[in-house]
Amino acid sequence: MLWRAISEASPGPKWSGLFAEYWPDYKRWWLKEGESARPTYAESRRALNDHMPEIVPLYDELCELAGGGDLAARFLSFYCPPPYLAGCSQAIWTGKEPVMVRNYDYNPNAFDSLVLHTTWQGRRVMGTSDGLWGMVDGVNDAGLAISLTFGGRRIVGTGFGVPLILRYVLQTCETTEQAGAVLARVPTHMSYNVTVLDRKRNYLTAMMAPDRPAVLTHAAVATNHQENVEWVSHARFTATVERERFLLQRLSLHRDPEEKFIAAFLRPPLYSTAFSAGFGTLYTAVYRPRLREMELRWPGTVWPMSMENFVEGGRRVQIPGAA
Repeated sequence: MLWRAISEASPGPKWSGLFAEYWPDYKRWWLKEGESARPTYAESRRALNDHMPEIVPLYDELCELAGGGDLAARFLSFYCPPPYLAGCSQAIWTGKEPVMVRNYDYNPNAFDSLVLHTTWQGRRVMGTSDGLWGMVDGVNDAGLAISLTFGGRRIVGTGFGVPLILRYVLQTCETTEQAGAVLARVPTHMSYNVTVLDRKRNYLTAMMAPDRPAVLTHAAVATNHQENVEWVSHARFTATVERERFLLQRLSLHRDPEEKFIAAFLRPPLYSTAFSAGFGTLYTAVYRPRLREMELRWPGTVWPMSMENFVEGGRRVQIPGAA
């Protein structure tokens, strides 16, 4: 898998080039249930204006760079997208220098494999891209880190794809408290667990859903269920309960040192190579929000990145089990 790290302070030719490259595949995905299944441009923009008004000017700018087309603008709103599933494990190691660690388990053929470093609307953000402006994990210049896991429920409702919600949090929030308020009010189209850690060591996990209010918890661990397992076959397939229990033991009973805790994410039961069944672990990410640093890790490889000294480049990495 070829990974790229790209920096562009304001939306411009680099982002426009990325959109042109990725749009054919995203367009097929966006239309896989038929165009009529997706909201209109007017509905999408109205929803953004109602729930995330601060980033509407940025959205308009990106739509223009994408060519100003109707379908592209509807896609970039991330409003009521097609359903999609991921695995994932994430946890907060609460040592002297707290870190957020996560595994992203997904289909390698439906993934950007892209780290974006931006200063859109004056806010520096660095993280793993999804949908070319959404994020599946990231950190901002205020020292706020965020990450998501799928919540293990079948229900699809009216709301936004969660990667855009993560971008919105990183663009507009500086503390865990502020992030929690956003996660409690912005509607999501599927169930997700979103974990946040700020520079003052405060953290939370929001259990978001399209059909019930978000639950804000002080959980340091999130896998692929919420308060109870509701989708039994998915829970069994992903071993979500076993992974949660394993991480809780690492944080409490055994109290692993930082490096040992991080290394556990690159081994079973957290690390998955089940790509033939749909998805496996594409990468492990480590965030140090106070330092505004991140690392991408694979077995035998570490790619460190710093918000202050971000270096563009690429890495070709071998993903065990992925064709």
